[in-house]
Amino acid sequence: MISRAYEPLEERLAVNKALVIFGPRRVGKTTLLKKMLDETKLNYKLDSGDNIRTQQVLGSQDFEQILAYAEGYSLIAIDEAQNIANVRMGIKILLDQFPGLRVIVTGSSSFELAGQLGEPLTGRKTTLTLYPIAQSELLMQRNQFELRESLPQFLVYGAYPEIIQAATNQDRIDLLMEIANSYLLKDILAFDRIKSSRNLLDLLKLLAYQVGEKVSLAEVSTQLGVDVKTVKRYLDLLEKSFVVFRMNGFSHNLRQEVTNKAKYYFYDNGIRNAIISQFNPVADRNDVGALWKNFLQVERLKHRQYSKSYGNMYFWRTYQQQEIDLIEEREGNLFAYEFKWSPNKGGKVPSNWTKTYPNASDQVIHPNNYWKFIA
Repeated sequence: MISRAYEPLEERLAVNKALVIFGPRRVGKTTLLKKMLDETKLNYKLDSGDNIRTQQVLGSQDFEQILAYAEGYSLIAIDEAQNIANVRMGIKILLDQFPGLRVIVTGSSSFELAGQLGEPLTGRKTTLTLYPIAQSELLMQRNQFELRESLPQFLVYGAYPEIIQAATNQDRIDLLMEIANSYLLKDILAFDRIKSSRNLLDLLKLLAYQVGEKVSLAEVSTQLGVDVKTVKRYLDLLEKSFVVFRMNGFSHNLRQEVTNKAKYYFYDNGIRNAIISQFNPVADRNDVGALWKNFLQVERLKHRQYSKSYGNMYFWRTYQQQEIDLIEEREGNLFAYEFKWSPNKGGKVPSNWTKTYPNASDQVIHPNNYWKFIA
């Protein structure tokens, strides 16, 4: 069992408040929930949003039904809650009518759950996002030396729990292809306005080949043969379903700095490689720089989330082609990070950055010094 950053989860429960756990499919939300329930002394009820009867009761807004459903319990736990229509009202009724009750729900697709857990639960919920396994979460099982030695594996196969625990690389490939083909777009395709997965998969392939590079919506629109509005909608859905995340450009000097394009990174390297069916070793790849950037961006994202290090994340680029992979803006300060797979190639932050922002700190992150950056 891999210990997760949010454990012990029970300590995060609050009386008359809902604890909501978001995240991609197959990252361990249900496992985390059931582990807590196995250890708790609270009198709980575990249910699933896939249960038709549960959908009927909690989606009914019928006080009598909902109160009877929860009677006698101090904790209500609902897995896959996004499958329940109007679940927010059902949860609100539970919290309003049962003093002392705790509620915990999980959901894989934020575009459904975020809409369903909105205004009625304002101030009545705490939201946690669970990602594929972070490097820091593996320290209970392996030391830093062993994790560094396994770095090529993480770059190629990613960090989904079952991928990490798989016995062979072929097992990892089979599992990743299953996730990519059967689960990755499941929530999006259930959305009634999405009729075909072809354009979505083509868009994902384009993003996979452009990891760490600026994405032109106009160019993508032309390549896919769909209008720009459709591209924007698809990108929004891919973000909300935890497939990719967007990074915008940083600028305090619009005459020199490029901000009209975004970059997209995948929440998991293995998923990125599964989309383009490339699992050859790091030594045999020509995209190791992109893999390294994606790995660092998502591990840094996990680290900031789990350590509650709040702030904004950007990239920086000038019209003179000078670029920095990550700019963090937090507590009124700027921090610049350039990512290099080879420590001996270009080990400096661009001079224009240091001239424009002399008070900012800067660092080049490479395989010899990355650990403190991500953990």
